[in-house]
Amino acid sequence: MNPVVKHPELDSTVFHGMVTCAPEMHRLFELVQRAGHSDATVLIRGESGTGKELVADALHNESPRSRQPFQVVNCATFTSELLASELFGHVRGAFTGAVRDRKGVLAMADKGTLFLDEVAELPIELQARLLRVIQQRRFTPVGATVEQQVDVRFLSATNAGLRKMVAEGRFREDLMYRLRVVVLYLPRLVDRAGDIQALTWHYIDRFNDRRGRKVHAIDRPAWAAMQAYSWPGNIRELRNNLEQAFVLGEGPVLKLDELAPEIRGEGVERISSTPAATRPQLTLADLQRDELTTAYRETGGHRGKMADVLGISRPTLYRRLKRHGLI
Repeated sequence: MNPVVKHPELDSTVFHGMVTCAPEMHRLFELVQRAGHSDATVLIRGESGTGKELVADALHNESPRSRQPFQVVNCATFTSELLASELFGHVRGAFTGAVRDRKGVLAMADKGTLFLDEVAELPIELQARLLRVIQQRRFTPVGATVEQQVDVRFLSATNAGLRKMVAEGRFREDLMYRLRVVVLYLPRLVDRAGDIQALTWHYIDRFNDRRGRKVHAIDRPAWAAMQAYSWPGNIRELRNNLEQAFVLGEGPVLKLDELAPEIRGEGVERISSTPAATRPQLTLADLQRDELTTAYRETGGHRGKMADVLGISRPTLYRRLKRHGLI
């Protein structure tokens, strides 16, 4: 047996920045195109790191609203008060520190799309207000008395089961049904046939172009460990581990000792039927910020080069930089 695995010939598809050779993802892309052409509210289900924001971005770009704004709010990163201001905006004097009027993302997304990431984390006291916006397309900024009209398509994403949260009294049933008009499910990386291989070589090719080290093969023990690992952080965890190998290792062959301890089998979680809720979750916001800062460092902050490196459009790059406080 050859002691190393060399770069295979792969028939991969790239769809709005998502790389795959898995039939499961090709079916998802077809559904994204169909749903994108409508104005229906879409809920995207999937574990952390599977690419839910990329799917939301694809839905927007496939829609008649593609030339209009695409705004993103992560509901898990704000307190209830700050999230209300982020969504609805506020008027001067609405609360301590509100020294001027501020438009919320609802107003900024007018005629376009609003993506609510981690929507299961939406505070219960804001859920009725969001429901009213979805139903009536009207909202009132914090501290204001005059309603505003808005034309927005709503997309949302969660890795939590909304039905379970409804049963526990933590999520409104009427809002759940408003958000679940169309539901798209993103499979785990280990459930995407052939994509551990396809994405491994996709990222190796990318890092070969950006770094001094050139990897042309993976040794058999490293490849066996990568195939056996459950990848609870999905695509982002795979990418981060390959970047670590490029940073810490040397030579044309990627070796087992260059991978993270959990992948090498030290306290590792192997592929199993373990429920998703019991597996450790990575914070998507933290991983995305790390990816942005890495690209910024490697390109000297050149936005065109950053967008190329990350495989996203410049408007999407700008939104992510702004969201993470990097501009």
